[in-house]
Amino acid sequence: MQIRSVTIAPTFAEAFDMKATRVIVTAADMGWARDAAAAMTGFGTSVVGCGIEIAVERELAPEETPDHRPGVAILAFGVSGQSLEKQLPLRAGQCVLTCPTTALFAGIDGEKRVPLGRTLRYFGDGYQISKSIGGRRYWRVPVMDGEFLCEEDTARVDAVGGGNFFLIGESIEVVALACRAAVAAIRPLPDVITPFAGGATRSGSKVGSKYPALVASVNEAYCPTLRGAVDSGLDARSNAVLEVVIDGLTPGAVAEAMRVGIHAACEAAGERGLLEITAGNYGGKLGRHCFDLHEVLA
Repeated sequence: MQIRSVTIAPTFAEAFDMKATRVIVTAADMGWARDAAAAMTGFGTSVVGCGIEIAVERELAPEETPDHRPGVAILAFGVSGQSLEKQLPLRAGQCVLTCPTTALFAGIDGEKRVPLGRTLRYFGDGYQISKSIGGRRYWRVPVMDGEFLCEEDTARVDAVGGGNFFLIGESIEVVALACRAAVAAIRPLPDVITPFAGGATRSGSKVGSKYPALVASVNEAYCPTLRGAVDSGLDARSNAVLEVVIDGLTPGAVAEAMRVGIHAACEAAGERGLLEITAGNYGGKLGRHCFDLHEVLA
């Protein structure tokens, strides 16, 4: 299969089960909402070292938020419900509670819950108060600019992490062009995030390492400087590789993001030095979700 002279490898991206939630941060203006969201999602690229994978899903107009103020929807993914329950209150307390004019709300429905105001209310030192509206409990915590309004908790749902595709090209300039186009095309899609900085990673990894303490290490088959020294997946023309990683609330959302991103990359850099698109998998040993590139694009 080829798209705009770019070869699409006959392989699959291997993804795995995760737990996910969505929260909504609002503020008096979009500037404060963005500031809180940027702080809350910082250091959230990979569960390997960051605890959770977390990023902005999209910005929300006032008519889309619970308190009719500008807001930001954030998606967070963990390998377990416990990881979300630990990380989300920490990030909310340090990054949203502290940010002027903000409020924090649940952004998804479900039976299993992740604490928000249930934990953060204690900052009020006994002066906090709660109120139930429409079966949902909210906490009002006194702060120096008035009150921090925070919903009691949010839901967590089953999700998919680790959807991916590799962009292989003649130069980093060409691969970066393709990568930017892919991430820009994925960004407006609902229910997905690309958690790495700029939506991509250059440090694609494999499971395990020669060093027992590491659970992941460099994927040497796709490092151009190791070509000739290892069993390489790169030919002589391939001098740069970037990986786009996608987390989604459903397998369908991940597949659609892969389809849109791959097409955008080929349109931007096909016939300009983008040579191949492939994906990372471990023969089905890492996760049960296998996104065949040819099927996704069909």
